[in-house]
Amino acid sequence: MLLILLLGVTVLTKAQTTADAFLPGDLLPDAPELAPRGPHAVGVRTLKLIHTAQVDVLHTKEGKSPLYDRPLTVEVWYPAKIPAGKPQLVTYEDALGRANDPKRPLVPFTFGGRALREAEPDGSQGAFPLVIVSHGYPGSRLLLTYLTENLASKGYVVVAIGHTESTYQDLAGFPSTLLNRSLDDLFVLNEMARLSTKTAKSFLSGLVDTNNTALIGYSMGGYGALNVMGAGYSAQAVKFFGQLAGGSTALQTRTLSDPGYKATIDPRIKATVAFAPWGMERGVWDAEGLAGLTGPTLFVAGSKDDVSGYEKGIKAIYDGAVNADRYLLTYVNARHNVAPNPPPAATLKPGQPLDDYQHFSEPAWNERRINNINQHFVTAFLGIHLKKLDYAKYLDLPETATTEPWAGFKPRTSVGLEMRHAKP
Repeated sequence: MLLILLLGVTVLTKAQTTADAFLPGDLLPDAPELAPRGPHAVGVRTLKLIHTAQVDVLHTKEGKSPLYDRPLTVEVWYPAKIPAGKPQLVTYEDALGRANDPKRPLVPFTFGGRALREAEPDGSQGAFPLVIVSHGYPGSRLLLTYLTENLASKGYVVVAIGHTESTYQDLAGFPSTLLNRSLDDLFVLNEMARLSTKTAKSFLSGLVDTNNTALIGYSMGGYGALNVMGAGYSAQAVKFFGQLAGGSTALQTRTLSDPGYKATIDPRIKATVAFAPWGMERGVWDAEGLAGLTGPTLFVAGSKDDVSGYEKGIKAIYDGAVNADRYLLTYVNARHNVAPNPPPAATLKPGQPLDDYQHFSEPAWNERRINNINQHFVTAFLGIHLKKLDYAKYLDLPETATTEPWAGFKPRTSVGLEMRHAKP
């Protein structure tokens, strides 16, 4: 009998670590209507890119900075052809902790996803819209796999950037993040355009429509994405940056007052999703800078965000972006972690620092539920602006669901959410 029980445990454990396990992005029974994956199988690949001759702000002396070739690792999810009988499963490799922090040493860990590594791209339907994803500080290109896989299954090519000097594994000074977020976004957009040309010797050749691009940014990723979309930084932001960066004025080029800034606003980018964007409480933007944001924008925030702030932070950005068609989805009583995957199993091990768990967790919300809701709303928003789908009913909602559930939500499940909408 004992042997049979042990065998049963072995079989159960094996099953739960493969196709039957609950993986980031899987659906809870109360997931809203647009949360399920789309019709496409999903492939995933890792690319190494080099952005040459960039300002090395971390080695600034007396206001002068050397140049360096800036490496970027990106993860790409895309519609794919999966051979019959081949499991659509992948093991991602990431790390907990923070580089150079003895209190939080780096701990490698793995977690599963529903994609196939190195799968053959499916170009039978032509080129797909591009979505560029930018993580927080510190963070990882694998922080939002629940969303990146989901969007790829719906007919997008999704590229998540591992921002050098801003990941768990290579965390370095904050000035690099302040300067490079918007520059990394624009560089990756140009690289995707180069790699998707008909003559490119790349799996992306003919697969990506970079003229139809969206940005998704979380925290510092939102800080950079909004700047790319036209929210030029303030003079106060340049001063703050200089104080941290040895007198460097390199951030000046990303301010609304810089003569060359407006020329960098790229018409290929049609919309942005900003999860908990950082910076407003630090004076990163003023009224003039926020007025420069003109593209459609979906903000997602927690009403108790203690990193980016809510009333004087994210909501203030929403209120000040007077020239944008914009939405603000608020998770009532949530803090800052309204974007990441759920806490990985590695954070639950005895002795693991609490900070590693709290980097993913939301104390008042089920993270898997947040993931499903984000899948729903991001699908609706990008579907409208990149695919011209008739999804307006999922966004044009009463501020709260007081009597009836919101469109696309099951009865009793839109509680705890607020949606605001303002037009130019």
